[in-house]
Amino acid sequence: MPEFAHLLEGYRRFRAEGYPKQRERFDHLVEQGQSPKLLVIACSDSRVDPAQIFDVDPGQIFVVRNVAALVPPFETTPGLHGVSAALEFAVQVLKVRQIVVMGHGMCGGTKAALTQELLGAPPGEGGFIANWIGLLDGVRGMVAEKYGTESREAERAMEHAAVRVSLDNLRSFPCVRQLERTGALKLHGTFFAISEGVLHILNEETGLFEPAD
Repeated sequence: MPEFAHLLEGYRRFRAEGYPKQRERFDHLVEQGQSPKLLVIACSDSRVDPAQIFDVDPGQIFVVRNVAALVPPFETTPGLHGVSAALEFAVQVLKVRQIVVMGHGMCGGTKAALTQELLGAPPGEGGFIANWIGLLDGVRGMVAEKYGTESREAERAMEHAAVRVSLDNLRSFPCVRQLERTGALKLHGTFFAISEGVLHILNEETGLFEPAD
């Protein structure tokens, strides 16, 4: 398929140019292992790559990506808890010092949560997504009441609200809550839109997203 062939072309460029340039760093990561100090929780959206936006080298950030950059609340029920497992590994094994939740503009996941377009869909036909973005059910009503469900303003409000939900859910994890209380861990809410190219940081005192310096 041409798409995979395109990937291979990129790999060949990396192998010929990128890998040699980074060889010393890769050798260090092989010998010493990874020790990133930041965990970035971002959306799977192909337009918003945390490594590119933050211009970091291999080994600098531990990244978790999923639909709408969501973090579920802490729970101990049986199941496959992918985000929780990655969070546990980052905090308790890698001992990251900061966690960044990065929402983004034109997010399809938060828009679907707002419009409820997938509500009632069976698994495999949108149901998995519907169940996942159901994490935003608690804030949808407030956004819809104030902005409706169809405007760009409503979509942006929902995108911002999702970041706040993930931060709240992060703090439901005992290990995160304890480390944040002692100052060993810092949480940040951020938002980036490719239409603007500006990173915004959540001021948790005012509740507003402010442009980064």
